[in-house]
Amino acid sequence: MASKDNRLDPSVKVLGWVSFLNDVATEMIYPLLPDFLTRVLGAGPEALGLIEGVAQSAASLANMGAGALSDRIRRRKPLVVAGYALAAVVRPLVAFAGRWSQVLAIRFADRIGKGIRSSPRDALIAGLVPPERRGRAFGFQRAMDNAGALVGPLIAAFLLKFWIHEERTVFLLAFIPGVLTVFLLIVAVPESTRAVAAKVTLPTSTRRLPRAFWLALAVFVLFTLANSTDAFLLLRARDNGVPLWQLPLLWGFFNGAKAAAGVPGGALADRIGRVPTVALGWGVYAAAYVGFAYLTASPATWGLFAFYALFFALTEGAEKALLADLVPEEARGRAFGFFYASTGLAALPSSLLFGLWWKLLGPRGAFLIGAALAVLSLASLLLLRTHLRPEPAR
Repeated sequence: MASKDNRLDPSVKVLGWVSFLNDVATEMIYPLLPDFLTRVLGAGPEALGLIEGVAQSAASLANMGAGALSDRIRRRKPLVVAGYALAAVVRPLVAFAGRWSQVLAIRFADRIGKGIRSSPRDALIAGLVPPERRGRAFGFQRAMDNAGALVGPLIAAFLLKFWIHEERTVFLLAFIPGVLTVFLLIVAVPESTRAVAAKVTLPTSTRRLPRAFWLALAVFVLFTLANSTDAFLLLRARDNGVPLWQLPLLWGFFNGAKAAAGVPGGALADRIGRVPTVALGWGVYAAAYVGFAYLTASPATWGLFAFYALFFALTEGAEKALLADLVPEEARGRAFGFFYASTGLAALPSSLLFGLWWKLLGPRGAFLIGAALAVLSLASLLLLRTHLRPEPAR
C-alpha cells in the first residue's frame, strides 16, 4: 500500500515531460547567449545583465493575471497551452537578431509566455495530487525541468562540435522540442478534476488570501534580492579559466545535478516540513555564493556548481508546496500569480544591483553581498516560522 501511495498521477508525469521538452529548447540557447551577445552582437556585460533582469521580470507582468484568470474560469489548461506555444514560436527568433536590443525583445516575449503558463500549471499540478504528495509532485516537475536543462546544453555542444559551427543554427533547431512540448500538452494532459470544480459563488473568506501567505511571500521577495541571474555565474566561471566551449557542458552538468536531487529535495519537504527544507536550501545558497566570491581555479568551478545545484533541489518544490498549503484550493492560481509576479519584479533590481556591485566592488564583493542578503532572508524565515501555517478550516 505504501508504494502505491507514492505513485505520481500519470498527468503529473506528462506535465514533467512537457517541462523537460520545453527546457531542452530553452537551454539549447541560454548558455550560448553571453558569448553570442558579446562576441557576435558586440554587447557588453551590462547589456547581458539588463537583458536577463528584464527577462526574469517579464513573467511577472503575465503571472498574476493568468493565475487569477484560471481561478475565475475554472480552467488551467488553455492558459498553460498558450504560454508554452508563445515561447515555442518566439524563442528561435534569436537566430535572426542583429542587435542586442532585439534579443531583449525576444527574451521579453519568451518570458511573457512563461508568465502566462506558470501559475495555471502549478495550480493544475496542485489539483492533481493530494496535499501529502504535493512536495513530491512539484519536486518531480522541477526535476524533469532540470533534466531538460541538462539535455539541451549537451545537444547544443554536440551540434557545435560535430555538425555546425555557429550559434544561430542551434537557435533555429530549438524550435523542434518547443513544438513537441505544445503537442504533448494538448493531446495528453487533461484538466484537473480537483481544480475545475463546479462554478460556485465563493464566500468572502475564501477570496482573501491568508496572512500567512503574505508573510511567506514577503520573505521570498527579500530572498529574491539576493538571487541574481545565473548568467553572472557563467561569467564568473569564464573569468576563472573555464574555456568557452566548456560553458554549455558546465551548464548541462549543473542542471543534471539539479535534476538528480530534485525529487529527493521535494520529498524531503514532505518529510521534515516545508520551512526547514527552504531554510536549508537558502543556507546552501549563501555558502555557495561565498564560494563563488573566493573562486580562483577552474577545476573547483565544477564542484561549486554541483553544490549550488542543491539550493534549487531543496527550495523549488518546497516553496511551491508551502504556498499551496497556505491558501484554499480555489485561490491557488491567484496565489501562485502573486508569487511569480512579486519575485519576478524583484528579479530585475536584483540583477541590476548585482551588476552594479560587480562594477564597483568586483565579483568578490558582489557575491559576498548576495550571500549576506541570503543569510538575512534565512533569519527572517526562521523568525516567522510559527506564523507560516494554514488557517484552520471554518
